[in-house]
Amino acid sequence: MRSGSSKIRKVVIAGVLGAVSAVLGATVGFTPVPTPAGAVTFMHIPAILGGIMEGPLVGAFVGLIFGIFSIISPAVPVKDPLVVVLPRLFIGITAWAVYVALRRINEVVALVVASVVGSLTNTVLVLGSAVLLIQAGLLAFPLTPAAALTIGIVQGLPEAAVAAIVVTAVLLAYKGIAGRRQRADL
Repeated sequence: MRSGSSKIRKVVIAGVLGAVSAVLGATVGFTPVPTPAGAVTFMHIPAILGGIMEGPLVGAFVGLIFGIFSIISPAVPVKDPLVVVLPRLFIGITAWAVYVALRRINEVVALVVASVVGSLTNTVLVLGSAVLLIQAGLLAFPLTPAAALTIGIVQGLPEAAVAAIVVTAVLLAYKGIAGRRQRADL
């Protein structure tokens, strides 16, 4: 029965975080800024949460919701799926992998580092794929490698810091509540 309840939990968490991503995508998930990136985002946070909480498949699913909203958002200037959808599938996957690798060392460090890596996965893969496609002549967009690096620093690092704070706070609170519930059931 444990396996069945685990599958149900994954579906529920994926659904809830997918819904959070959809609400963010339809409201404040892409905040316009005057840079070639066009918007700063918080939408990587649910994908990171999904990956850490329930593994790579849930993280990738929530990242897919992020990517779909990137395609339809007027605040996101590039509409190529190789730039705005595919990279987002890896946010939760990388966050999960880092969390799993570090959680036995220290829970808080694992959450912080996994959040930063998940967020930077978004930044590096989106900007990197855009630059590669532009350099290959497959994407017409005014983004130089130097501008991409500047965006990565100016937007990507603050996004990573916000992700680390929010994800760590949410998951420590969640784990505290879940831990108390399990102890009460004993």
